[in-house]
Amino acid sequence: MRLRTRFAFAVLAVAVAMPAAAADKSRAPDKDAAAPVCSGVDMLAETATKNPQAYERIMAEAKAAKNSDAILWKVEKPGRATSYLFGTVHLTDERVTNLSPAVKSALKESKTVALEVSDISETATSTVIAKSAPLVMFTDGRRLDGLLSNTEYDTVKSIIGRSGMPVDLAALFKPWIVTMILSTSDCERAKVQSGTRVLDMHIAEIGKAQGKTVIGLETLSDQIEALAAVPEQQQLDMLRSSLRFADRTNDMMETLVQLYLKRQISAALPFQIALAKESGIGDEAFAGFQQKLLFERNARMASVAGPLLEEGGAFIAVGALHLPGDLGLVELFRKAGYTVTAIE
Repeated sequence: MRLRTRFAFAVLAVAVAMPAAAADKSRAPDKDAAAPVCSGVDMLAETATKNPQAYERIMAEAKAAKNSDAILWKVEKPGRATSYLFGTVHLTDERVTNLSPAVKSALKESKTVALEVSDISETATSTVIAKSAPLVMFTDGRRLDGLLSNTEYDTVKSIIGRSGMPVDLAALFKPWIVTMILSTSDCERAKVQSGTRVLDMHIAEIGKAQGKTVIGLETLSDQIEALAAVPEQQQLDMLRSSLRFADRTNDMMETLVQLYLKRQISAALPFQIALAKESGIGDEAFAGFQQKLLFERNARMASVAGPLLEEGGAFIAVGALHLPGDLGLVELFRKAGYTVTAIE
């Protein structure tokens, strides 16, 4: 297979890995295609029963995080119109996409909607990946099958095959992209492909229908570079941890939904670390993820959001994990001189 063709499949891989990217805003939903109903088991609730001590540690760490008990916040400063900060999960589940009256009201009264990324069409994704091929695929002669055990790599091939890509392509992917593909269940992927919108795109569509300006706080390139910047050994460790639960992606997604609905999203990372420890992987494997995917991106998004907050009337919707903690957006906005108050 020619390298150019392989890169074309890599474009598909990112679209498959990131539900938002697959939800091409230029493509109308197929009304004749029935979206599947996804179901799973709350693995954190399962942990509470099977390993109460581990559960208590996870929840204690989650509770210790600042600003972890709300997903909708009011952002105010004298002389500026009120803005809002809303934490999302990039999923299609109706329990998530059915916005509360408070969120609908905040969105309606805002004049600008700011998402993590505004243009995630297939065209935009393809263009970015074509320019970022070395970040997605090995180009130095190394192969993923040389970095994993035979059993681990067999699981990777199965994942790639279920995603609709040639199995022999699996060896060329860098660990982070396989982890991203694995993070989306087959059921969720099918819903996106049937035209069902993830929460972020649902918000974008509402904003556009109401005549608001919809912008992005970062670019697809920013996100891919952040993912690829996690040290390779940590990428491998995170992949190995994920592979152990490769047959429970529906359960993983149900767990995330439950954490979101219960306003316990700050438990997501401690829970993942606890699962990794069951595989013999220490929490240091997640250091790069926190630094590159959360802390550094939080700082960048806060900087871009600054002028929007100064102008007032902004509805800022980003992944909920970007909100809590000392380096989360709630604290960063406060340090910038705003009063940030939880709504729900």
